[in-house]
Amino acid sequence: MDISALESLYGATPVKNTEVKKVDATTGFQSMLDSVMSLLEDTNQLQKNVNREQIALQLGETDNTHDLMIAEKKANTALQYTVAVRDRILEAYQQIMQMQV
Repeated sequence: MDISALESLYGATPVKNTEVKKVDATTGFQSMLDSVMSLLEDTNQLQKNVNREQIALQLGETDNTHDLMIAEKKANTALQYTVAVRDRILEAYQQIMQMQV
């Protein structure tokens, strides 16, 4: 089967953007910093959700332990991921500091 037959079946092939964006050190670091700050905010929000679920369960406002366990698991996973990212950033910083100029 040739290309024209495939194009008639599935439509024309999309044109890929081959333009390369240039990123300098400032914008690259800023985007990384923004993503790390977003990660911290998400982790903090998940921790707050767990606290809210725990208080609701203790006050008897809810008896659904399923939602509490899900919230705790999400918060725990997010915290582990945040700690792993922090460790990698510290490791990269230490390697940069050890570089000979």
